Amino acid sequence: MKELLFNEGQNLKEVLCEISEYIYHNPELGNQEFKSSEKLISFLEEHNFIVEREFLGLKTAFRAVYDSNKPGLTVGYLCEYDALPEIGHGCGHNMIGTMSAGAGVILSKILDQVGGRVIVYGTPAEETDGAKVIFAEQGVFEELDAAMMLHPSDKTCASGTSTAIYPLQFRYKGKTAHAASCPQEGINALNSVIQLFNGIDALRQHVTPDVRMHGIITNGGVAANIVPDEAVAQFYFRAAKKETVMELVEKVKNIAQGAALMTGATLEMERFELPYDDLRTHENLSEAFNENLRILGIEDIEENEDFGSSDIGNVSHIVPTIHPNIGISNCRVIGHSREMADATISELGHERLLIGTLALAYTGYDVLTNKVEL
Repeated sequence: MKELLFNEGQNLKEVLCEISEYIYHNPELGNQEFKSSEKLISFLEEHNFIVEREFLGLKTAFRAVYDSNKPGLTVGYLCEYDALPEIGHGCGHNMIGTMSAGAGVILSKILDQVGGRVIVYGTPAEETDGAKVIFAEQGVFEELDAAMMLHPSDKTCASGTSTAIYPLQFRYKGKTAHAASCPQEGINALNSVIQLFNGIDALRQHVTPDVRMHGIITNGGVAANIVPDEAVAQFYFRAAKKETVMELVEKVKNIAQGAALMTGATLEMERFELPYDDLRTHENLSEAFNENLRILGIEDIEENEDFGSSDIGNVSHIVPTIHPNIGISNCRVIGHSREMADATISELGHERLLIGTLALAYTGYDVLTNKVEL
């Protein structure tokens, strides 16, 4: 049966490369991916998927289903297609969306024989307000037996972990005054932000090595001779586990309150983006995917040491999930770079696009035929 899947992939290779290049040449930021999502939707509809556009009210999200109408399991593939500011597809989402949609289509060609369903999700804005978080909160992924996506990189790595992340904004409000003639009449909101940074820096020696805390000041006042009455900082707090992040956030909130008390400012705290959970790789599903890569000629599969965050982590807390990497360069190329974007449409990038798509489809077949213990 995998030979049939392989042949279907060969038939689609030119189309898949064209879709990936189209998305590469039309980079769109999160929740603005109108061209990219429509390109993927059109491809899926051409292959008899039933597509729900603007899924859950998100303008560039979709849910595409091919149902054999026979008993069986349900396999899900996750598409990403948002780009980065100025860099374009430096994270390779043009390939991610194409491989997931392509795997869904290839697997659908044998679905009437083996039973079950395949669902392809269009999940916008992974780089900012990841739609997978919203999908997860709405219970969407509970309809799946397995979820998969594949990320381009400079080397091929097994699905591993990702860090949980909690984005938190601190807005301090004080009182303006002339900074020279009557500073005593003012309440300096910027001083609160500075004390916030100092407090967080002091906390660094009392956290575990996996913790990351990094922030910026987005508003620090308007003129040097005016006591700032408002100052705003935004931070990302990360750790290997969601539970660690939430404990960390509570400590930081206390620091933030203390910074307000030191100056007399008031404080408002809120999430400015959606929080991502840590990725929990399903090891049986991961090994099935790795074996399929080996069948397709990629034997050098490294351990994943990525320390980034992704909204697929939220998916993995609900359903067996994998998020491996496939190498698209013969030399060191860092993520979120123009070089990575260009690698996605290189000759090797196109070769690995097909291999990655087939490996996803093969693994989906293994799930549907109960070759993987979930």
